[in-house]
Amino acid sequence: MKFLVTGGAGFIGSHVADALVAQGDEVLILDDLSTGSRANIEHLLAGDQAELVVGSVLDEDLVESCIRSVDACFHLAAAVGVRLVVEHTLDSIRSNALGTDVVMTLAARHRRRLLFASSSEVYGQGEGHTISEGAPRSVGYRMHARWAYASSKMFGEAMAQSCVRELGSEMVVARLFNVVGPRQTGTYGMVLPRFVDQALTGADLTVYGDGKQSRCFMHIDDAVQALLGLLDSRPAIGGVYNVGSPRPIRIIDLAHLVIQRTGSSSSVRYVPFDIAYEPGFEDLDRRAPDTSAVREMIGWRTERTVEDAVDDVIGHFRAAPDEELERAAIRNVA
Repeated sequence: MKFLVTGGAGFIGSHVADALVAQGDEVLILDDLSTGSRANIEHLLAGDQAELVVGSVLDEDLVESCIRSVDACFHLAAAVGVRLVVEHTLDSIRSNALGTDVVMTLAARHRRRLLFASSSEVYGQGEGHTISEGAPRSVGYRMHARWAYASSKMFGEAMAQSCVRELGSEMVVARLFNVVGPRQTGTYGMVLPRFVDQALTGADLTVYGDGKQSRCFMHIDDAVQALLGLLDSRPAIGGVYNVGSPRPIRIIDLAHLVIQRTGSSSSVRYVPFDIAYEPGFEDLDRRAPDTSAVREMIGWRTERTVEDAVDDVIGHFRAAPDEELERAAIRNVA
């Protein structure tokens, strides 16, 4: 088969493209390279199974040309990362909502199956032991910029389900929880690559807030297997599925784990959220997924640990010394 991967030069998209090529499929990558990198897919472009089209999901003619030439689509293109959304809220909304409108409308028109990558951010401030897909959503104070991202993802989910219900389209939604691994950048607020870079250079690891907030970090390899499995499953069509790790870890414990695994002499420095992001920034203490639905649908469960992810990110940073300029930019973030 031939697949379109929007945002395919980004962190998650490039790993999805890798997996598709590895199983013998062809991949058409559409990416404007605003946050993605050609370096992430250079090894794929050297072969004859992958092609890169540099352009925006807002370009209807370009997207239609891409959609018509493939069998199915992974829609991953989005503005991601808390820092990027807070600092460039308007562009984030346009990219996520309007771009999704274009891609889904054309996928529906040409009868192409589509997977939409949503986010655990849609649950907003909803907390509890675990969050299931049907849990009530409680988005924070609407004037805070971070919730613009959640709103744009809610729009995408609603559109996908409406296309299924009203047009008979084949679309499925995956809500991703804190995916981490090689090629992820800390530039836009992702915590693990920022910690690893700081530890490897002997800088203090900057922990926002008191560090007691916990998240469930999922290795990119596990995430990719869930995404491929969901798009391939006809019974999954029309559904919304949590995709994440069941194991929570406090951010302060993640920082100490990174220090331990790198053998670093770094210390931890606490930075208030108001300074790290914006005055009145809202965070939550815990966000953990109930993944029973995706497990029952496609038999998926995580196989990699957070320690595996930390080690793989460390290995990636150590193998790519030419990225020092980007790392310097990360270190300069509060």
